[in-house]
Amino acid sequence: MTYDLIIRGARVVTGAEVVECDIGIREGRINALGQDLGPADEVIDATGLIALPGGIDSHVHIAQPSGPGIEMADDFASATRSAACGGNTTVMPFCLPEDGVTLRQAVNDYHAKADGQCHVDVSFHLIIKDTDAQTLGQDLPALFAAGYTSFKVFMTYAGLALSDREILDVMDVAKAHNAMVMVHAENEDAIEFLRDKAEASGNTGPVHHARTRPIPVEREATHRAISLAEIAGVPLTIVHVSNGAALEEITRARRRGLKVFAETCPQYITLTADDLDRAGFEGAKYVCSPPPRDSAEQAAIWAGLEQGDFDLFSSDHCPFRFADSAGKDAQGARATFRNIPNGIPGVETRLPILFSEGVMKGRITLPRFAAITATNHARLYGLAARKGAICVGADADIALWDPNLTKPIRQTDLHHGSDYTPWEGFEVTGWPVRTLLRGQTVAKDGEIVGAATGDYLSRSAPEFLI
Repeated sequence: MTYDLIIRGARVVTGAEVVECDIGIREGRINALGQDLGPADEVIDATGLIALPGGIDSHVHIAQPSGPGIEMADDFASATRSAACGGNTTVMPFCLPEDGVTLRQAVNDYHAKADGQCHVDVSFHLIIKDTDAQTLGQDLPALFAAGYTSFKVFMTYAGLALSDREILDVMDVAKAHNAMVMVHAENEDAIEFLRDKAEASGNTGPVHHARTRPIPVEREATHRAISLAEIAGVPLTIVHVSNGAALEEITRARRRGLKVFAETCPQYITLTADDLDRAGFEGAKYVCSPPPRDSAEQAAIWAGLEQGDFDLFSSDHCPFRFADSAGKDAQGARATFRNIPNGIPGVETRLPILFSEGVMKGRITLPRFAAITATNHARLYGLAARKGAICVGADADIALWDPNLTKPIRQTDLHHGSDYTPWEGFEVTGWPVRTLLRGQTVAKDGEIVGAATGDYLSRSAPEFLI
């Protein structure tokens, strides 16, 4: 038996185990794991490297409408190029309808942006901003049947935030179709109250973005989202959890038997609100929602990662250019934090940061790293049959890591469309040196290899809901 490719000599992370074995690949899928697999058309000598499932980043924003005069820094070509160089093989961006556009038309428009541009596989979450009869009664059921099996709702942002009743209506549709509901949990009324007070007092610099979105704003909304899900009888995922109090709401709900899943991001283990307090306008580079907290909350998030309270580690990649009037330096942004576009780039640095700070510092194991960066994403979002694990029958989506490679994060080395990284100079030990998508090398030594060959992935119902 001849394989198309054999990866030899790596330490392979397979589920709960780390074993030294060869990986035999045929027709884009993993066909065998073992020793002395025989001949192959191509052999990769991976001695000294670690083979991990290609990362799945299930929380990214790409080419998303961002308001009048504002443009995201990444299209699908640059975002997926960046993702591949960071050890990812699948990304899951959000499809947001523009005003007056139906959800189904928005999906068609979003596909047009992505088709033929992607260096990794992609699949779309749906953002629900309208709860009219067509959206709830026609578009959502039809799109679920077509493989769009996760819906996101917002509790903040003017024009996006839904009322409690509207969230319940969306959850009711999700329950009928076994879809996953994702919630951005921050209390918009409380934020608006605090923003008005800050501006009235002349507190308008970037740091006041963080100070007007304090922990109680997130904690209350998390509790309310869980309560609504309990009323509707649906599981849900709370995205980008930034602090211990919000996580406590989630763990308390789990103790009551509720299915609540938790996601966090690199900014909540490495950045703090002090980064928004840098001189001049520099703090705008770190404006995201929820904002970074402080060292005590970083410790609480690390405890949740170490103890298994978090199911997902995503980037919340939401890139804008800093020196650009269509980006962070938008009209009015220097006058008040209210006008600074929310979001930071991070799809390429997500995995190296967690590998270095988590695995290399002994906080989490390699299997735990694989679970929260790939395997659980596939299970929660309906891709488990194909993605997220190194096992026989799965797509040969594999990232080879050099655990001894140490170098700082530099904007000049990254591939996103933004003109900065929040982690400039942050030293990382352990980098992906080769990324394979269905057995084909798409990135090597920090550079893209070959043309854009990523596919769109239709998804089944989340595994944890069945």
